[in-house]
Amino acid sequence: MAGPDYDVEIKQLLATMKTIGQVLDLDKMRSEIAELGEQVAAPDLWDDQANATRVTGRLSDLQGQVDRFAALESRIEDLGVLVELGTEEGDADSLAEAERDLAKIKTSVESLEVRTLLSGEYDAREALVTIRSGAGGVDAADFAEMLMRMYVRWAEQHKYPVEVFDTSYAEEAGLKSATFAIHAPYAYGTLSVEAGTHRLVRISPFDNQGRRQTSFAAVEVVPVLEQTDEIDIPDEDIRTDVYRSGGPGGQSVNTTDSAVRLTHIPTGTVVSCQNEKSQLQNKASAMVVLKAKLLALKKAEEKAHLDGLRGDVQASWGDQMRNYVLNPYQIVKDLRTSYESSNPSAVFDGDLDGFLEAGIRWRRGTENAAAN
Repeated sequence: MAGPDYDVEIKQLLATMKTIGQVLDLDKMRSEIAELGEQVAAPDLWDDQANATRVTGRLSDLQGQVDRFAALESRIEDLGVLVELGTEEGDADSLAEAERDLAKIKTSVESLEVRTLLSGEYDAREALVTIRSGAGGVDAADFAEMLMRMYVRWAEQHKYPVEVFDTSYAEEAGLKSATFAIHAPYAYGTLSVEAGTHRLVRISPFDNQGRRQTSFAAVEVVPVLEQTDEIDIPDEDIRTDVYRSGGPGGQSVNTTDSAVRLTHIPTGTVVSCQNEKSQLQNKASAMVVLKAKLLALKKAEEKAHLDGLRGDVQASWGDQMRNYVLNPYQIVKDLRTSYESSNPSAVFDGDLDGFLEAGIRWRRGTENAAAN
């Protein structure tokens, strides 16, 4: 079998990198890095902790993007040198190594290219994910827990911190619902394509007759807000309830009423938090979640209005966006992008990047089609 045409492959990679660099606007990013670096060096930076956190976080994110781009360019240059030496010396081992490196570099370039598609207003934000069990009884609750583990494992693989705000356990097994944040730049833009209804088909481990069961779970993804976001909630619009935190099967895991539930009366939006030991801490965390959900609701209403003015545009992704089939065959398939995997175990263990990248490309395609 003939090996790759390295000249063509490397030229294509360099052309793609040039386009990515133009989209990222590296000169502008370097200029902002210099400005932020001056702010970080100021002795009074931490007098305002919220601003200091924003500045240092933005600096770290920008520097990481520039470094990643430069490192990838360097890898492409090194590949060219390796190919040249291997060809001149007839070194089969070097050429075999070059072929392996080429495949890895192409994957990295494709991943970086996907990042350039995350240009929405809130795409750069951290993500707040809520999972709820749907139709399917105990199997649906178990499925909801499987999905939570899937996203947490995905975050762990990328070394993204996860903060759990609330978990509501079902009586027999699994979760009624769970809310957690993934603290990473562009987590919202990346994971927002996961929003929708997920469907599981398998032989139920809870059915003593071994029958096949179909169950559903809903995934909601909203951006985590920053201090500069304008979401003002009058005190009279919020009802606060306190209760004791509960564990699996309803077992009490707290002897005080530290868990907090907030209800936004005008919209009926309800959030709760029981992760912290202090009632005040739980209330503060619940307010973060509530504001994020109200912002998402506001943006959804604005989008629905614009879609109505624009005409017959597909504004939703449909109720069922992905199937996880474990019986009679094994496959995970996204119904929007047609991306699929024949290894559900790996997917449930956090192997989601292929689905996420396909979803991001699909979303950009539908947005472009709607704009034309």
